[in-house]
Amino acid sequence: MRLNNYISSTGMCSRREADKLIQQRKVLINGKIAQIGQAVEPNDVVKVNGRKITPKKQHVYIALNKPVGITCTTERHIKDNIIDYINYPERIFPVGRLDKPSEGLIILTSDGTIVNKILRSENNHEKEYVVTVDRNITDKFITDMQNGVRIFNPVNNKYVITNKCKVTKVNNKTFKIILSQGLNRQIRRMCEVFGYNVTKLQRIRIMNLTVKGIAPGKWRKLTDKEVQSLIK
Repeated sequence: MRLNNYISSTGMCSRREADKLIQQRKVLINGKIAQIGQAVEPNDVVKVNGRKITPKKQHVYIALNKPVGITCTTERHIKDNIIDYINYPERIFPVGRLDKPSEGLIILTSDGTIVNKILRSENNHEKEYVVTVDRNITDKFITDMQNGVRIFNPVNNKYVITNKCKVTKVNNKTFKIILSQGLNRQIRRMCEVFGYNVTKLQRIRIMNLTVKGIAPGKWRKLTDKEVQSLIK
């Protein structure tokens, strides 16, 4: 890593300001006056104005197109867990869940500060799904799904009415649904109330992030712009 980038990554100043500090002979690498453009190796000791500096840890943000059969858990003893599936060298964890029979977009990160921001239903963060069921969809089904459905929530052993949401028919057996809450197996339970069984469920969007361009079973790191959007 170049020295000015190293100094900037600590949060002390910009790279341009770092270059000024180097020119002013205020930066030492391993006790020697540093030069503009000098590289910093992993074991080097960098000091600015006599104070040792280290870069802030860079968090990891990953978008995975989860395939069917992978379980969203950090418990490594569970077969086909998402952590072993990705096999990333740093500690990461999934933000929310996508049940084992479902597929599609899920975020994994090392940044614990964004979890509640994304998952809190009061923040109205949208998640969009494409759902296929086992029999033909009626207009009444679409209307009833949109207006809130009374389902059993096993987390607190109580019945709850789901928030109103947007449901759009795609074809005879497929619809899109946009939710801002994430109850356990919510879409499947909503469909079961009306006598429908889900045969395929894919999450295609979380807030501004989409699964487009990520092949099934593959993942990519989020861009800086995407990360900033999530944090905001």
